[in-house]
Amino acid sequence: MPTRFSLPEELLLLGLDPQRGSARVRMRYVEYGMAGAVLAELELSGHVAEERGRIQVINPLAPADPVAAQVLASLPAPGKGRGGKGERTKGWVRSTGRHITELYLNRLVEQGALRRETRRFLGLFPYHRHPAGPEDSSAAVWQRLAASIRADSPDGRDRALAALLSATDLAGRYFPGFGARTTRSALRHLAREHWPAVAVHRAVKQDKAAASNSGGGDGGGGGGGGD
Repeated sequence: MPTRFSLPEELLLLGLDPQRGSARVRMRYVEYGMAGAVLAELELSGHVAEERGRIQVINPLAPADPVAAQVLASLPAPGKGRGGKGERTKGWVRSTGRHITELYLNRLVEQGALRRETRRFLGLFPYHRHPAGPEDSSAAVWQRLAASIRADSPDGRDRALAALLSATDLAGRYFPGFGARTTRSALRHLAREHWPAVAVHRAVKQDKAAASNSGGGDGGGGGGGGD
């Protein structure tokens, strides 16, 4: 099992409850966050950037992470795509989040960081839960991230992870209550400066608006992850 997970893997570990194996917030928000996380990973490795709300591939050579490499290969090469302008970031986050989440879920299960439990809704319809493996890998991820946030010294990678934590509403789960309001505010500010997190936040906000307009609730964690 690796001692250092990729950024998307870390977000997914933080997004799932290690005991129940379900999402800490709405699973759809985690999925948007996963799409944003792989973009952040590709940006940090110098493979993509954003220009006028569109994803631009600036280095088409495959990165070391095989899932990130697969995602990069699916993006239009420089000068290609619709009018040579690249994919719209928010639309791409909305359309690919579920698939990207499934790819990383499979990898974490293969690595033993997560287990896959198949259950049936009403005894008929199968769905999956993904509790922690023999060790709760999310604990070490959270301890490192929390320490860097509280010390106000996150590096570029932890800044990206913290921004996505805010954009997916996970920050409220990890920094709950009135006493943590300053931290949550700082993370929201961070998310506004990070283009993958901006796209994720907009996708989450769109879902919330749709739920509000339809009279539906926006209740907490649901979904088993990748089912």
